[in-house]
Amino acid sequence: MAFERRRRPRAKLTPEIVAKIRERLAMGHYQHDIAADLGVNQGRISEVNTGKR
Repeated sequence: MAFERRRRPRAKLTPEIVAKIRERLAMGHYQHDIAADLGVNQGRISEVNTGKR
């Protein structure tokens, strides 16, 4: 029996959301707290923090 893989749609990080993420990072909020509030993976927050996204 083959398992069907379903891809989950990625959460879109709009420029407005990225600005809010940067603001919260500047205020000293933890990446995992920001990620939990936005419903995204902490890695996405890290990418914003390091400038990769």
